[in-house]
Amino acid sequence: MLSECLIKVLYAHRLSFRTLVRKYDCDLCYTPMIVAADFVRSAKARDSEFTTNQGDCPLIVQFAANDARLLSDAARIVCPYANGIDINCGCPQRWALAEGYGACLINKPELVRDMVKQVRNQVENPRFSVSIKIRIHDDLTRTVDLCRKAEATGVSWITVHGRTVEERHQPVHYEAIKIIKESMSIPIVANGDIRSLKEAENVWHTTGTDGVMVARGLLANPAMFAGYEETPLKCIWDWVDIALELGTPYMCFHQHLMYMMEKITSRQEKRIFNALSSTSAVLDYLTDHYGIDRT
Repeated sequence: MLSECLIKVLYAHRLSFRTLVRKYDCDLCYTPMIVAADFVRSAKARDSEFTTNQGDCPLIVQFAANDARLLSDAARIVCPYANGIDINCGCPQRWALAEGYGACLINKPELVRDMVKQVRNQVENPRFSVSIKIRIHDDLTRTVDLCRKAEATGVSWITVHGRTVEERHQPVHYEAIKIIKESMSIPIVANGDIRSLKEAENVWHTTGTDGVMVARGLLANPAMFAGYEETPLKCIWDWVDIALELGTPYMCFHQHLMYMMEKITSRQEKRIFNALSSTSAVLDYLTDHYGIDRT
């Protein structure tokens, strides 16, 4: 049994998938990264990027931002519908770095401080959280300094992905996350290469953090936090129900099933299933192979 102190977090998925993982012991969910400037300026962007409902709680809206005023405007828009915002300071994608978003912000602690401060000043709800997600520096003292400055400004918690901006598939530096945790008073969440509940528990014990955040591991097994080693058929059944009820686009519906069924299908079965091109074909396949009939 894991202690109730372990906070289990889903990183960056849309409403239908968040609804699914909440059924399987996920404590907190994040939206995908939304560009704050587009979100503020475009109603179309708001409608396409942010969807929620009454059961989608607690929810953190994750923003890419490089301007304190625009970020605070975005935070005010989502405040009635979410429990907090997160500033992405960890995305290593080239487009994000080119725009001044994501991981380049770990080298701009004053800007991060200003963004946190501006949101705190503009959002009146004292229970509305403002968090950041970061990567680490080669010189860890710089990361600790960044975190301390953010803490002093009033950040609620910090999620640490234990790789540098340049690292992609190298081992995660869990010891670095531990050092950051030991240097801070606010909650720290560990992130990186967690693919099972056992790995989550190991990372939690190794780093001493207050929670773990998972992305790809939950794509492959949305029931991971409930202790399942692979996606149970009931979870697949639940996904079908949720996706159909919420009108999930076919490509998203099908793609998630491909991830979930990766470990329970043969190479030949994958080839057949991945080539399906309609919801009705998917439902027929599931009924024929797994007795899941939702028609």
